Amino acid sequence: MTLHLQAVGLACERDWRLLFEHLDFELRPGDMLQISGPNGSGKTSLLRLLAGLMQPTAGQILLGGQPLDEQRHALASILLWIGHAAGIKDLLTAEENLTWLCALHQPATPEAIWSALEAVGLRGFEDVPCHTLSAGQQRRVALARLHLDSPPLWILDEPFTALDKQGVAQLEAHLAAHCEQGGTVVLTTHHTLERKPSGYRELNLGQWAA
Repeated sequence: MTLHLQAVGLACERDWRLLFEHLDFELRPGDMLQISGPNGSGKTSLLRLLAGLMQPTAGQILLGGQPLDEQRHALASILLWIGHAAGIKDLLTAEENLTWLCALHQPATPEAIWSALEAVGLRGFEDVPCHTLSAGQQRRVALARLHLDSPPLWILDEPFTALDKQGVAQLEAHLAAHCEQGGTVVLTTHHTLERKPSGYRELNLGQWAA
């Protein structure tokens, strides 16, 4: 499937408050969309809508021209979601976490997992229980999924959280390379991106507040 994701007349309500409405945009291969806006403007909610984890209050999201809620299997096959929390299990090692996460979609070999951990600066930490890692290292474990045989659509909520300067630069380069190779990235971040692919654009939800 050639990725074509559309938001049409999208509105979102949370805790009886309308966060945004009349939102329209589309995403194609090579695009990077940065969602910005003040706290409480609905940035994470919009990501969850695009990932199929929430239903819009009004409007709809289309995948390949069809309603997203009718395309669950297709969405699962193209989506990699990493939320604001690292989403890893403290008692498992870095390798065990990635083995478990990859098994949900595309199983990965130990060699591929070791290579992904090395790519994020965690060589030698493969067998270390994650509860002993720093917040930045735990974030790197989660982000190692981006270095495996991953789907084309990456939806990332504050992926730069807890990363040091080197980690930020590496992640920026990797996200841009993914887009330049035909992938699609949607992310929220308070970080100012230094590396932007040609398909980069920003969506400020503050301009769509209800």
